[in-house]
Amino acid sequence: MRRSMITYKEKNVQLTEWGEGYNPTIVCLHGLGSTSLSFLEVAEKLQKNFHIIAFDAPGHGKSEPFDTSIDYEMPRLVDWLNGLLKHLNVSDFYFLTHSWGSFLALHYLVRYPEHILDTILIDGGYQTKRIWSSSLEEEMDHYEKDFDEYAFDSWNDFFLAEKENYLMWSPLKDIAVKDLGVEREGKVRWHAKGETARHIIRGMHLNETEDIYHLLPPDITLLVATLPERLSEKRWQTAETFRVKAKGKLKVVPNTTHLLHWDNPNVVVDLVLSKWLKKSEVK
Repeated sequence: MRRSMITYKEKNVQLTEWGEGYNPTIVCLHGLGSTSLSFLEVAEKLQKNFHIIAFDAPGHGKSEPFDTSIDYEMPRLVDWLNGLLKHLNVSDFYFLTHSWGSFLALHYLVRYPEHILDTILIDGGYQTKRIWSSSLEEEMDHYEKDFDEYAFDSWNDFFLAEKENYLMWSPLKDIAVKDLGVEREGKVRWHAKGETARHIIRGMHLNETEDIYHLLPPDITLLVATLPERLSEKRWQTAETFRVKAKGKLKVVPNTTHLLHWDNPNVVVDLVLSKWLKKSEVK
């Protein structure tokens, strides 16, 4: 694993890479509140066969936030992402994305389909705000409060709180979780601020993915989580809408939460190898 800080459009962006540049490239986009190390366990197992690129999204990890809320709207984000990838000399690549990162990936696919070889969405991109959320203001207020009030007196307390969120633990998760905290104002706090979360939620409401399903390339694979069971009805309804309107492929992964790639990284790894390693070998 290699981590570096680059400057793009006068903002610092933290980049994380695995594998060698001569291998097929996978671009990973993490979810709201996460960092590039969200893909650590998956990337460690794929790095012999792929060049994997991930970065901390604006306002996350060590990447600087955007200046205005409009910069977090999907049209601006897509332009920013495309420019960043050009800056990194990345053209033909595979998309492996989670949660909010999947929403961004779908909007990118509509604008720049020629750059993407194939896409796997990890429990993201299909949770339309029309069904999944309360009002815009209520959801923005909730996330802003949740992010800003997540603070602990010590790193030990921070880790104990984090471990309650996951179905399994590993030494690599220690590294990934450490990346989610920062010492600020005498507390160990969430790395991303509530203001960033507020802007991102607003952008997701303004730019619904369901409105662009008919413009997407067919056969995008969506990995669907199953826990908690109380979300099953909404999950199946919106996943089926994605399958029909986007002509996508669904793969339901039992006993996994929204952090599917943390609960069962091998499912993601096996799918990537079966779909993309075979494609690259044919080429």
